[in-house]
Amino acid sequence: MLKNTDGNKLWKNIGFVKQPNTDCCSLNSMETGLILVISMAGIIAAYMAWNIGANDVANAMGTSVGSGALTLRRAIIVAAVFEFLGAVFFGSHVTDTIRKGVLDFGPDGFSYELSQQLMYGFMAALLAAAIWLTIATKYGLPVSTTHSIVGGVIGMGLFIQPSSVNWDKVFEIVLSWVASPLLGGILAYLSFMLIKKFIMNNTDPLQRTKEIAPFLALPTFFVLGLALQFKALKGFYSNMDSAGHINKADWLPADDGTTFNPMLEGAWIPMNSLLSALAIGCLASFALWVILRRYKFEEEGYEGVERVFIWLQIITACYVAFAHGANDVANAIGPMAAIFDIATSATGVLSPDQVGVPIGLLLLGGVGITIGVATWGYKVMDTIGKKITHITPSRGFAAEFGAATTVLIFSMPFLAVPISTTHTLVGAVVGVGLAGGAAAVDFRVFGKIAASWIASLPVAGIGSVTILILFNNSPTNVVIVTLLSIGITLLIVIKPEVIKPITQSFVISDTPGRALSSADGESSTTPFELFHDHAVAVEKTVFAMLDAVSTAVSGEDPSEQIRLTAEAELEADKLKNTVRAEIGSNVRMTIGRNTFLAMVSKQDRIADYAQNVAEQLSFRKLYENKESQEKLVIMAHAVLATVQKYEDTVEQLENLSVSGFTRKEKDVLGVLIAEVNQLEHEADEIERDAAGFVFTHGDDDALAAMHMYRVLQRLDDVANACEDAANSFIPIVYS
Repeated sequence: MLKNTDGNKLWKNIGFVKQPNTDCCSLNSMETGLILVISMAGIIAAYMAWNIGANDVANAMGTSVGSGALTLRRAIIVAAVFEFLGAVFFGSHVTDTIRKGVLDFGPDGFSYELSQQLMYGFMAALLAAAIWLTIATKYGLPVSTTHSIVGGVIGMGLFIQPSSVNWDKVFEIVLSWVASPLLGGILAYLSFMLIKKFIMNNTDPLQRTKEIAPFLALPTFFVLGLALQFKALKGFYSNMDSAGHINKADWLPADDGTTFNPMLEGAWIPMNSLLSALAIGCLASFALWVILRRYKFEEEGYEGVERVFIWLQIITACYVAFAHGANDVANAIGPMAAIFDIATSATGVLSPDQVGVPIGLLLLGGVGITIGVATWGYKVMDTIGKKITHITPSRGFAAEFGAATTVLIFSMPFLAVPISTTHTLVGAVVGVGLAGGAAAVDFRVFGKIAASWIASLPVAGIGSVTILILFNNSPTNVVIVTLLSIGITLLIVIKPEVIKPITQSFVISDTPGRALSSADGESSTTPFELFHDHAVAVEKTVFAMLDAVSTAVSGEDPSEQIRLTAEAELEADKLKNTVRAEIGSNVRMTIGRNTFLAMVSKQDRIADYAQNVAEQLSFRKLYENKESQEKLVIMAHAVLATVQKYEDTVEQLENLSVSGFTRKEKDVLGVLIAEVNQLEHEADEIERDAAGFVFTHGDDDALAAMHMYRVLQRLDDVANACEDAANSFIPIVYS
């Protein structure tokens, strides 16, 4: 049982007053009230932590899942482990009384009455923010958990004491909606353009990667080293400093620093910090150099390149999860710690600056975040990894590097702008998408995300005020409102979906950059890989058609070959529908969704015409003239050659997408398109010769000759469809 040296103060803290003649039953009632307040605050904090995992952590891992660097299951495991480690072992054991300084109650501190109002106000702010996050996650919208809780705090501050709102700090937060995604996007764009220029455009990109990657690792890990100290470990340094074991000023930037000179006292970036970050960068660079010298790549070309970026992206993803756990667990347990401080205080007054965070609350936050990302994180991962733009490991690495650098820059005391990692990462994803042109980014999705950012403050604020009014400073009301609010929200918003990811087996291709985990547990691949798979299925249909033609020409019954052709065409149709479903509703294409869907339709027409050729063979026997039959077989082989070259063209289109649409790969695509056109022209010549022969020598069996002519025409349709499909790629070559 919680103890307090002043019984009257203890009960006043929760809205009860202990009377001198209180009997045992009344005392138990008062104790129950105290337990109810703290218990409900714990439930709200756990619910908030769950939402942080489902939304905030998920968007941090989204690029890794979207690029195929991590399977959804592995991403959940990585996020859970590093989030938990960051939250429990390196989360700060003290937290600001008012998060981000958005409320200022003046120099006189907190009175008893104000503290009591704030105790209920913090619960209302936390609950309102958590409900808003649940709604945003339902629709896959990555929003800032920090800004959500800040919005709730602003709302309850306006209700309790309107003059307390620090509007300058609120303006800084609003400014960050533009500043952080813009800078994150610029840095991510520049990072990927450098990768594209110095690696992807090289004639041997894998060898070039082996040469450049160690140099690329140095600045990457230097930035991560600084960010690790200034963001992820700042709570650790604060704890050690309070124990007298380490001098925080020697490592962390000074809040009142005045100089960039790292050698002077009060430097914004101390020399110890720079040297340790540089050591981390050099060590990582050397380690990667050794690994690349010894590693035997099973992949070639761009797939080998993406394998290296998978390693780098996974490391940055681990850092993001660790830093997030160490920092943003305070969004869930910070207000809870303030509530606990008031409820158990001997005076019933909130500590003016910082309050202690018991290890139990850190465990609560860590576990809640872990469960959140494991149960519902896939929705936001889907948005970040697929719906904004097409992500590969190299693009994902550029986005995460740009986001980490931006967060570090804005964390420095000379700026000290409270930005959102979520906003920054979304901006970085848009930036790498724009490296492939404006059509590569789905600005409709980005517009919805941006609108949700703007809505976070007012929605959480209004919700906070509403809940605070319903609480009415009553422990009984707190229980009723809290349980009903959380219960109704979960029932309406997530009941059909929340347990789905846990019960499914997530499958993903081992090939880097090619696979995306779907929420329904089935394996899906990148759009261009799916498109190539469909092209292979179309080619198989044409092979089956060729067997049917050869069998019919030999005088045998082609029924079985005709059936096999129909089955192959059906499989191609199924793949076509898969591609359309993936592109139409989920994935943003570098070349534009409508353009890609038109390409799929033209490619599918090849299989349709091939099946029609086979069907023609079932109507009647072919013209029984040996030379005309030989010409028909030659025509069928010419058509097959055209289709095979077309399939090579689609494979090159996939390579082009992985390369970041480099000029050298566009040139190769252009050559292949020209070769398809040439083969189609040759097939036209063969068809013209065969048709002339049939008309010249077919008088003795006019119906059979006319039937063979129709088969020749249908074969020509197959070749023409190949040419038409290949020519639809021409705008890509010259874009």
